[in-house]
Amino acid sequence: MTATELVRLTRDGDIATLLFNDPDRRNAMTRAMGEAFRDRVSELASDPTLRAVVISGSGRAFSAGGDLEMLERQATTGAADPGRAWRGIRDEMSSFYRLFLAVRDLPCPTVAAIQGAAVGAGLCVALGCDLRYVSSEAQLGLNFAKLGVHPGMAATWTLPRLVGSAQAAELLFTGRLIDGAEALRIGLASRALPAAEVLPAAQETAREIAANAPIAVRAIKRALMRSEASSLEDQLQFEASEQARSFETADAREGIAAIRERRTPRFAGH
Repeated sequence: MTATELVRLTRDGDIATLLFNDPDRRNAMTRAMGEAFRDRVSELASDPTLRAVVISGSGRAFSAGGDLEMLERQATTGAADPGRAWRGIRDEMSSFYRLFLAVRDLPCPTVAAIQGAAVGAGLCVALGCDLRYVSSEAQLGLNFAKLGVHPGMAATWTLPRLVGSAQAAELLFTGRLIDGAEALRIGLASRALPAAEVLPAAQETAREIAANAPIAVRAIKRALMRSEASSLEDQLQFEASEQARSFETADAREGIAAIRERRTPRFAGH
């Protein structure tokens, strides 16, 4: 399967949808899939007309997790040369994580549409998105401990920031699966829906995002990402700077005029 087949890209104007497309393997997170995903993301990240991206999976799963053959190979390599092999494995896994975490490089908002299982590395990709819409019946979990390995792909960084440290600890320590309804309850998901409605709802939200001023929306994303490590004062200064820059745009004048004229704004992105 070619790279363009492994990760399909479709466009609807200023909205893009990326689809993991290896349904026979339940969209396993292979290196080939990761390289295809990174290349698609790089293509989109350089497009100034893009306003939102939806990410989903074909078939019954968003992604059922990492490539078992890769995990077996790493375990064999580690066992054959303990104390020394870990450095090579560490570097390989670190580069592997970054293929999929390229999703965080997209300057516009991202919505994960999780219509089926999202487990292990598959869920980690969704955790890297800004929003997560899930099927109420979907199974989600970070099952690394059940496989005898430490979590990877930023699981221990993203999950606590979404659900809190205690809830994250429980999910990571036990490796248990939760359904979409529980994911919504604990804050891991933004919405829980019937499976058939997940992707259309995510795309509708993408259209709602795309209707707003794109310069302001991209700045909001930057602000939210940097707030993870910023003080209140630092964040206030960043907000004041970005708001001042937005007042220089034609979009700000259009948005204010639209309110006065009681009409829908037409943002051009400049």
